Amino acid sequence: MIRPTRRSVLLLAAGAPLALLLGVIVPHLWFIGLVWVPLALTLIGLDALFVPASPDFQLQFPGAVEIGAPLVVEITVDRSGDSPLALEFAIATGPRLVPLADDRVRLGPDERTALIAFTPVRRGSDGLRQLWLRWTGPLGLVWRQRVETLGRNVVITPDIRPVRAAAAMLLRDAQVGEMVRIDRGEGSEFDALAEWRSGMERRTIDWNQSARHLKLLARENRIERNNQVVFAIDAGRAMCEPVAGLPRIDRAISAALLAAYSALKLGDRVGLFGFDSKPRITSGTVSGTRAFPLMQRLAGELDYSTAETNFTLALATLAGDLTRRSLVIVFTEFTDQAGAEMMIRAAASLMKRHLVLFVVLEDAELEGIAAAEPHEIDDVSRAVAAAAMLRERRIVVSRLRHLGIHVLEAAHDAVGPALVRQYLDFKRRNLL
Repeated sequence: MIRPTRRSVLLLAAGAPLALLLGVIVPHLWFIGLVWVPLALTLIGLDALFVPASPDFQLQFPGAVEIGAPLVVEITVDRSGDSPLALEFAIATGPRLVPLADDRVRLGPDERTALIAFTPVRRGSDGLRQLWLRWTGPLGLVWRQRVETLGRNVVITPDIRPVRAAAAMLLRDAQVGEMVRIDRGEGSEFDALAEWRSGMERRTIDWNQSARHLKLLARENRIERNNQVVFAIDAGRAMCEPVAGLPRIDRAISAALLAAYSALKLGDRVGLFGFDSKPRITSGTVSGTRAFPLMQRLAGELDYSTAETNFTLALATLAGDLTRRSLVIVFTEFTDQAGAEMMIRAAASLMKRHLVLFVVLEDAELEGIAAAEPHEIDDVSRAVAAAAMLRERRIVVSRLRHLGIHVLEAAHDAVGPALVRQYLDFKRRNLL
């Protein structure tokens, strides 16, 4: 397909003022202006005739990418033979891939590789649909365009970059003995006898063994393993709202996978439960780090929903599935008082047998609106509404804590490490 460039349009348009100028200055040479248009069309035709053929190129990109991580498409052009001097590429994708900067890239005469970056904004399957390639002729008067259907799929998975960083940290800490220190604490399982030293608690002294060995010996306990941790992720309408460019549910999944890997690494059993208007995913409990890919795959299957969350049905179903005391970590968002009231009642019933932790993301947007300096009357209205919503949110958090339910509220980029610290604190205090 051949199209005129901006240069050719300006060339044709320049004939009109030229003919008018000749008609005013040299009236008897007015007919020269008529020659301009055929001359310009001839140059355009010659440029279209000698435009180089389409070059060969190859595309390279990963078949899977994590949500929020850049997807870089590398285009390599074969410059052998009669290759165009300058090339322009553009790629069409689905709605889950958004161009990081510009979806078009220009390749200079001496360049062979072009990079186009996209940002995945939704989990699922998307792909590169079409590629446009265009180049100009020797005079730059025509574009020659090539459209190629790609049909290449890309799987967008949950973000486990924090998990990889945590894995490296855990392995490094294990080499210097940090894992042993984490394992030993205020647990309930006996580990070893050690000579009592100043600073130890007196209640750890084993008087029978001390009398037998004629010296004070203290019991060293270790944190109990094989605890059960269940991550219940709300996939309802409120959790699909974006926070810093990504939906809340994806932030929650990344934090849950980070904590799940830590729990599997420390010998506990982990389960995943997803729900919105009804339960969607129930994984059962698994153990060992080899089960982490299963958790990742199931978390990726948790789809976005526009339905309101039914906490009563979801938490009642979860309580019925649990046969032993567990740490239930619920990722959710408080939207209105009516829904929060149902959530509190369901959580109060769940905590009779289990340790319950609610994880919510800080709403930086609401806090910014409430704290912003007003300049107009509309700013005052927005600030008042935001402050009222924040006040209702704090009331819900206070009621949950008053019932004995733990609540973790953290920023979207710090919720994962904060959740791991809270989990380790529960283990040290032997609350599981």
